[in-house]
Amino acid sequence: MTPVTWMIGASAVSGLVAVALFERTTGMAVLFGMLGPLSIAIATWILVERTYRHSPERVTSLMVAGFAGKMLFFGAYVVLMLRGLLLPPIPFIASFTGYFIALHVIEAMHLKGLFAAGGRTSQS
Repeated sequence: MTPVTWMIGASAVSGLVAVALFERTTGMAVLFGMLGPLSIAIATWILVERTYRHSPERVTSLMVAGFAGKMLFFGAYVVLMLRGLLLPPIPFIASFTGYFIALHVIEAMHLKGLFAAGGRTSQS
């Protein structure tokens, strides 16, 4: 299974469970808390994996630039969700934080495998 498949699968299953367990407003907050970290984790993985395949020495600079971009995106995303969509803050922030950490752990495990395999893994 590819890292993108793992990230989408784990997020979709847990998101569906949250929607089934909680009332509508809380379920939507959990889903939106998942979408930001999931979209960035997928984009990051695809970019890093492709860069590693073509030019491994550029991965570090890509990740540093990506860090700056993520800070801007996540700041704007949280403000938009809480002030624009008026999502309930506790479930949104709990979901956002949980998915952010979990998806970065998945990404880190797959990065370790990518680097150990010398880029010979099937990804994306």
